[in-house]
Amino acid sequence: MSRIDDLQTAYERFISLPWNKSVAGPQRVWFCLYDPRDERSLLLSLGNFEIATTAAGHTWKKYDLSNTFGEWLAQHEYRDTYFEHPEFIDDAAGEFIDQLVGTLKAWIQPADDNTVVALTGISSLFGITRVSELVEQIAPHIRGRLMVFFPGHRDKDNYRLLDARDGWNYLAIPIESEVSQS
Repeated sequence: MSRIDDLQTAYERFISLPWNKSVAGPQRVWFCLYDPRDERSLLLSLGNFEIATTAAGHTWKKYDLSNTFGEWLAQHEYRDTYFEHPEFIDDAAGEFIDQLVGTLKAWIQPADDNTVVALTGISSLFGITRVSELVEQIAPHIRGRLMVFFPGHRDKDNYRLLDARDGWNYLAIPIESEVSQS
């Protein structure tokens, strides 16, 4: 059994458990952790996560972040300057995250308390903004559950995106493969 197959099995068990509807926003966040090397395998298997979700009686809503920065940059009035001087992009990263948070809030607003809102493409934010910033800003607006497909690892409550950035301590509920990640 592959790591992704095992992750799907763990998710199937997890999604079938009853939900406590009265938990706070940060407690509604799940991190579905997988080895960054398994990104393509995971993307090919996303349909199985949706099937497991609907089989457990929940609604599935997925948002792919993969192209969000490129699309934002392509529309930006200073895009040519940013291409000529990429060091200036750091100054605009806050503007990007604000717009992304606004877009996500509007997108998740119709999702009810029985919906799993799944975020994919998190790795595309690496070097632009911290995933923790994004999660902390949208978690209070989730009525169901927010599942972040997270390419990285954790040590207790410390999550490391792509195993390259210093991690952060977050109280998300981890869903992990039991198959060795070495």
